[in-house]
Amino acid sequence: MFDKLEELLSKYNDLTEKISDPEIISDQDTWRKLMKEQSMIKDVADKYTEYKNIKANMEEAKELMQDADMKEIAEEEFYSCKEKLEKMEEELKILLLPKDVNDDNNVIIEIRGGAGGEEAALFAYNLYRMYTMYADLKRWQVELIDINETGIGGIKEVSFMIKGKGAYSRLKFESGVHRVQRVPETEASGRIHTSTVTVAVLPEVEDVEVEINQNDLRIDTYRSSGAGGQHVNKTSSAIRITHIPTGIVVACQNERSQLQNKETAMKMLRSKLYEKKLEEQEKELTDTRRLQVGSGDRSEKIRTYNYPQSRVTDHRINYTMYQLESFMNGNIDEMVEALITADRAEKLKQGI
Repeated sequence: MFDKLEELLSKYNDLTEKISDPEIISDQDTWRKLMKEQSMIKDVADKYTEYKNIKANMEEAKELMQDADMKEIAEEEFYSCKEKLEKMEEELKILLLPKDVNDDNNVIIEIRGGAGGEEAALFAYNLYRMYTMYADLKRWQVELIDINETGIGGIKEVSFMIKGKGAYSRLKFESGVHRVQRVPETEASGRIHTSTVTVAVLPEVEDVEVEINQNDLRIDTYRSSGAGGQHVNKTSSAIRITHIPTGIVVACQNERSQLQNKETAMKMLRSKLYEKKLEEQEKELTDTRRLQVGSGDRSEKIRTYNYPQSRVTDHRINYTMYQLESFMNGNIDEMVEALITADRAEKLKQGI
């Protein structure tokens, strides 16, 4: 472990020197790449530097213990440092776990109603509200990209971006099928129905991470159907982009100008192409390297929201909370922390 830590500290110092080089600063793409690389190992470099300083203090205290006049004070310092080092070694093991390169990125979330018709659409709205309220609690910014609403307050599908440092690290485990069990507002007999909603969470990625050939794109314009006043209905400002080689289609109608809609749609396309690339790489991994928690297969039932029992259960980690109303109002951090902890524990177990 310590050989790896020395190597990382050396790399961190090297990167720190490089990002201060005027020649590298002038090449913004390279500079941003190196800044991101340095940022990813900063926590472990800082913690290991602190570890080395405490270890040096412990060794100094050990020597002073030979002095009869200093023995009592030195012993106290020695054992205090030893206790700190033991705790820090555990922290360093966790920090050494491979960090997802996208953890600090903004996220694009897509929510689609699944089985259950209008009730699924209503629950899709509930999840959209939950994530936007969570973003508000985190002081993150939410930008609506595209929405297809139903007549009674539901959502067939919605795409939106959450901007904030670490947004992807907190929300990446939300991908998958969310199941709701409740009496629908549209049901007169009071029977409990089960409906599903699909959630996809994508990291926003930079241009340099995904190359897109403009000749591979078909771009269509159309009139927006969402909120926005008369301007929306009179101009063809909405954009739909089809990536011909993969068949991926993205759309944006929420911005007021065609150019803004195109820029946002391109962000979505980059993220989807990046996700596709990661999925292809994931298939190459052996089953023993796949984590239990994972980032959530879209067809995998990951969570159940049971309204009669005020219960929400994540099936991947068998974790249940009984404050469903609070959870649906954006207080999901307890579940998020449980998922992060389970993922970390699995990685430590597998020695990844």
